[in-house]
Amino acid sequence: MKKYFLFLLVFACLQTVCGQAKYVFYFIGDGMGVNQINATEVYLSALKGGGRGSASLLFTSFPSATMATTYSANSDVTDSAASGTALSSGTKTNNGYIGLTPDFEPVETIAEKAKKAGKKVGVASTVPINHATPAAFYGHQKDRNMYYEIAQDLIKSGFDFFGGASFYNRNFLYDKSAAPDIFPLIEQAGYKLAKGYADFKADGGKSSKVILLPEQWDEADHIPYAIDRKPNDLTLKQITEAAIETLMKDNKKGFFVMLEGGKIDWGAHGNDAATVIREIIDFDEAIAVAYEFYKKHPKETLIVITADHDTGGITVGRGNLNISCLQYQKQSQDELTKELNALVKSKSGKPSWEEVKSLLSARMGLWNEVPVSWENEKILRDAYEATIARNRNITNENMYSSNSLIASKAKEVLNDISRLGWATGSHSGGYAPVFSIGAGHELFTHKMDNTDIPKKIAKVAKY
Repeated sequence: MKKYFLFLLVFACLQTVCGQAKYVFYFIGDGMGVNQINATEVYLSALKGGGRGSASLLFTSFPSATMATTYSANSDVTDSAASGTALSSGTKTNNGYIGLTPDFEPVETIAEKAKKAGKKVGVASTVPINHATPAAFYGHQKDRNMYYEIAQDLIKSGFDFFGGASFYNRNFLYDKSAAPDIFPLIEQAGYKLAKGYADFKADGGKSSKVILLPEQWDEADHIPYAIDRKPNDLTLKQITEAAIETLMKDNKKGFFVMLEGGKIDWGAHGNDAATVIREIIDFDEAIAVAYEFYKKHPKETLIVITADHDTGGITVGRGNLNISCLQYQKQSQDELTKELNALVKSKSGKPSWEEVKSLLSARMGLWNEVPVSWENEKILRDAYEATIARNRNITNENMYSSNSLIASKAKEVLNDISRLGWATGSHSGGYAPVFSIGAGHELFTHKMDNTDIPKKIAKVAKY
């Protein structure tokens, strides 16, 4: 009898420690390596003025923290399709595969398990909804570029909420043959297309199945970087708020939602430090919305934050950092390219060096706020002489954008002044961070593989 009583006592204690997660928030910072988080906190501390280590992101204060390996089934360095599949299903696969094993067998995702368990389910991102990471939670295709087919998988999933920047390839199959526009098919499946956050609040919030898009939904293939944001631009924070509102409607069983900060990766592919740091801060602001929800339901909520991989291999410093200079960069190098192109056009192709220099001062803080050495000014002047002065268009390409040589060099100069460096313009094999709070967070305290994360979530949520 005593042994039986002891067993019940131990079992009850374990249940109290681990709990059961009725509500699950799964945040993925695409490309957000450990050092990118570190650089962001160094930046915040420098701006706060309280000295080294005086400021931190909200999610790094969560009680459980560890790291995860990210290699794919066929490469030491994963892509977002393989890592997304690992994070969604607990299964390793080859780069480029969505929701399939290396032998093309479909794998059940944690989102699909949650739906089967009677939970409401949401998937959202700041990049297209049929992009690799969000797609890995509902799609099953042999190539991440099968965007139309992935969008059809979205419809088949029957999930309750989607949010993000429209859809890639709305009208064409993988073989480039024409297909019906995906939007009418989505609406026929019962989804309300909310075009901007104001539209969601006015009407979309009344619907049980919602897809939240930017106001310019017919044109946008991504949500602008936080550094480039205009007043009516959709944000991940708003998407998170809309997801909670939709998923909590007439819901007694709970929910699962995956929310991706997708443009951390895009900025890192361009080695644009100021843009990446602003994206991580923006990501943290979305997590704060989930944290406020957690405080109302602390025993029933689990929040997990991780990354699919590192992008860029950023190095934090050569000696003492000068990272506060990044505050004077007012736009991404992508937007700077647009402004430079507009300047060239307005001056009939021949703006002077002084006019270009004035634009760089206004948008990047160079000279005005940030002292520029002779060597760095020469880099910028040489870029001007090689392009505008000779009426030549030379660009620097990365995975998601093509930037003018001058914009690219201006970003590199500011990186150099800040004393941040980059190892690559691609993904790296660095560890992914893992932070958690709430029911079952104790399971996320030791080094793990990315495939372990969804398995632990499923265990806590009892899917």
